[in-house]
Order: sequence, then C-alpha cells, then structure tokens
Amino acid sequence: SEALFDTLGQMVAQGLSIIFISHKLAEVLRVSHRLVVLRHGKVVAEAPAQGTSQAQLAQWMVGHALAPPVRRPAQNVGAPVCVLQAASTPATGREHLRNVNLSLHAGEIVAVAGVSGNGQVALAELLSGTRTLSTGSVLLLGQPLQARPARLVAQGVARIPEDRHAVGVVGDLPVWENAVSERLRSPAFSRLLWVRRAAARAHAKNVLAHFDVRGGGPEGPGRALSGGNMQKLILGRALLAPNGEPPQLIVAHQPTWGLDIGAVAYVQQQLIAARDTGAAVLLISDDLDEVLTLGDRVAVMHEGHLTPARPVEDWS
Repeated sequence: SEALFDTLGQMVAQGLSIIFISHKLAEVLRVSHRLVVLRHGKVVAEAPAQGTSQAQLAQWMVGHALAPPVRRPAQNVGAPVCVLQAASTPATGREHLRNVNLSLHAGEIVAVAGVSGNGQVALAELLSGTRTLSTGSVLLLGQPLQARPARLVAQGVARIPEDRHAVGVVGDLPVWENAVSERLRSPAFSRLLWVRRAAARAHAKNVLAHFDVRGGGPEGPGRALSGGNMQKLILGRALLAPNGEPPQLIVAHQPTWGLDIGAVAYVQQQLIAARDTGAAVLLISDDLDEVLTLGDRVAVMHEGHLTPARPVEDWS
C-alpha cells in the first residue's frame, strides 16, 4: 500500500490528476488533497483532506453519526467447540495447512491475521467441509469433522465465505432461494425432494427483515443486491436457522472486505452479538484493525503455519 501511495505521489508531482476511490478512510486521508463523498449517487460533501476527520467522513458517507465498534472482551468463554490437532491439507500452491493446532471455544472470537494466500482459504474450507485433511484431526463437538457441508450446516456450522459474489450468492437465483440454499434439503424447506416454496419464501422474508437486507425483495435476483446487502443476506442465512437454534461455530472469512463503513460496523456488531450468545467465532481477516478490535485471541498465519492463539492484549 505504501509503495502504491508513493507512486501516486510521484504521478501528482509530474502534473497528473488522480481520482482515488476507496472505502478505507485512513487511506483516503493519507493519499488525497481534496475529498468528495458520494451517497446514493449524489455528491453530499466536498472538503480538503487536511482538517477532515475519519468520523466526519463516516458521517457524510452513511448520513448519520456512526460509532465504531468498541472492543469488549468475552465474558463467558465455554468449552471447546472445534479443535484442530496437527491438521494438514494437501498442497495446492501456497494454499494449504501445515501442522496447524487451534482450539475454538464457545463465547469467544479467535481472529487469524495474515497476508492473503498463506493458507487462510484452506483453513476456512476445511472447517466448512469443502476441503479434506491429509494428516492430523479436526474435532467438532467432540466428534471427527466430516467433509460434508450439508451435514456441518445441520450441526450448527455457519459459513461466511471470502468471495460473496462467486461463492456466497448465486446471482441468477432469486434472493429467497439464496436465503435457503444451504438448508434446501432440510425438512423445513423440502419434502420428498420437492421444495416447500411457501416455507422457503417466508423464511427469506424473515432473514431480509431481521438483517435489514434492502434491494429487490425476495423475488429479485441475487446479483441485484449491493455488496453490503449481499453480505447481510449471507449473514442472515448463516446465523438465522429456521428452527431458531443459534450457530455453534461461525467461520467468517474476510466478512467486511470491500464494504462501506456503515456495513462494516453492522457486520462486526453481528459477529460480536453471536459470540455473546455462545457461538465460537473464527474470524479470518487481512484488516489488522478488525483483528485487534474483534479478536479475543489472535493468531497469525504464514505459509500454511499458524502461531499459537494468544490473548489480543499480547499483540501490537
């Protein structure tokens, strides 16, 4: 990032005009001379970067004052929900695990930091049932974890994938089908291989209302949703089971990537709320501020290896 900013500075010195578009407020203030804020397609503010604060920028962006998430330590850490012991996965370039040990406890957020491409995808896919072990073991609720995604969903594993467009949502399907896609074969939504459309649509409407998903309604296509609303839909699908049971384990991979600051705050608050109701949360993020704000324990992944997860207070 710093190398990019240096290059932009050289270009400006040579007389070029540059438009820099970003949701990251610190970067905007670091690189810009003048700021313009768009909201709903309209210019709502224009100001010099010098003298403008992140809080003022955030207020212009969302239309009201926005309090950033405040770090609250876990109050009721429970028993281990998921335990990895010397877990390794088959090598696929750099994206594999090497002898990883990790325990995820109820009522706690464990945050994994690191540069993308160092094994984070392998870790998320392993715990979601879409990648298998080569050596080692993974226990979920005391039993060997099965590489069967539908089974894991039924056991209370909630997945928030890294790529919401290619993996999280099927753009051609309506929102209501996306809202039930991971539980389509459960008795709540199907019988003898026939989809119970009324029940599925009713659940989708509940997800949309509960998680404030806007844009198109349950019959609109998934691709019509903005990034923030798409992520809210995925959150709702993961966290709101038709039987009302909260998730046991949440695997959240880059849950706020590319979102505006209002959507970021919403997603982070939902993860904290899920932790406080007893879920074990694995947060995988490139954003160090997010890692240090949300994590109760923090580990770092590099070239497939994972450091021990230590209390967040131990890290700078």
